[in-house]
Amino acid sequence: MFEDEEFTLNYRNEFRHVLVDEFQDTNPAQLEIVKRLLGEENEETSLWACGDDWQSIYAFNGASVGNILNFKRMFPQSQEFILSVNYRSTPQILKACGNLISHNIRKINKELSTENPDGAEVIVLECRTEEDEAVQVAREIQDLVNAKGYKYEEIAVLYRANFQSRMIEERLSQEKIPYRIENGLNFYERREVKGLLDYLRLIWDPHSEKGDESLKQIINVPNRYLGKTFLQELGAYAQEQAISLYEALDRMPISLWYVRRSVREFQNLLNPFMENAKALDPVETIRQLRERLDYDRYIAEDEIPLPDDVKVANLNQLELAASMFGEIGSFLDHTETMGPVNRNQKGVHLMTIHKSKGLEFRVVFLIGLVEGILPTKKGDIEEERRICFVGMSRAMQLLYLTWSEVYLGVPSVKSPFLEEIVHPAV
Repeated sequence: MFEDEEFTLNYRNEFRHVLVDEFQDTNPAQLEIVKRLLGEENEETSLWACGDDWQSIYAFNGASVGNILNFKRMFPQSQEFILSVNYRSTPQILKACGNLISHNIRKINKELSTENPDGAEVIVLECRTEEDEAVQVAREIQDLVNAKGYKYEEIAVLYRANFQSRMIEERLSQEKIPYRIENGLNFYERREVKGLLDYLRLIWDPHSEKGDESLKQIINVPNRYLGKTFLQELGAYAQEQAISLYEALDRMPISLWYVRRSVREFQNLLNPFMENAKALDPVETIRQLRERLDYDRYIAEDEIPLPDDVKVANLNQLELAASMFGEIGSFLDHTETMGPVNRNQKGVHLMTIHKSKGLEFRVVFLIGLVEGILPTKKGDIEEERRICFVGMSRAMQLLYLTWSEVYLGVPSVKSPFLEEIVHPAV
């Protein structure tokens, strides 16, 4: 964009004063653009940048915390103003946040202060399992609302990854606690989860309206190149014969050999499941579908699906949910009790830490502080610490941190961050 000097000069003359907000989230290319716009430091151009290195959490999108850490070196004539007064949180929450971030080596040193009155100490909930974690969170929320005057919409439950919402959603739903998810989809509505649930619905009851709807959704999951025209013809034939879509697959004449082959492969996959549907174990069925469809590869964000891929993690959570039921039908009934999330509902906010950046709540529950989740195994430890900092610092008055001894069905180790919020770096 800026290789031509005359082209660069034209932009520099047009934009002589550059303002950059959230500078900690800029990537190397954006930094280079800023430098080109400024040219050599002189009185005719100026740069104003605002940012907080402690809140740099977008490395996965290409952001470089080095841009703000090296700002003084890149712009030696610049003046630095530390805005250290916090208007949001209690001194106790600020202290915990400061203790945590003090363990980072690469940072701009600053000491946060506030004139807000004292509040409660940070509360750590030790739980046995994810289910117990959800129970304790729901219990605390009910107490806050019923006995202490808080409103549901003043409370947020934050988590490192989307798959963690499933257990919380189910418990809040059971307790009739209103909630909203910022992406507007509950766990069972997420695309990769819904795909497998549609397979289960078709297997369980192929000749019903639900079976027909599920077939439409998954006949091309993964892609079998059975297009809209084929589905329209199939629907018309089924209506004419007063039969289900799945039965129509057997009976409708198909002239094109490659379409006929795709249909037969689809049937060969599903027929054995359907023959034994009432006796099938739902979690084992999901595992077999994932394997036979190479489903993880289909939905994964990488060509080779990684165990901690967010969509793969959602499928693992689906298996955990299914393991609580003995038959497909009862599991499907359970998933259908989780209705669509009402975006306008004044309820508890459920979101990832990344979604919460820039927001604030009177009460924050930051859940799942175990090794492998927060911090993640693949994450840079200093960025993981900053992510935890961002989640904690959303809280205005009350901050709860939770961890469980068993996570994702296996024994877990509590996050080192829980010790660091108590003991600052020496």
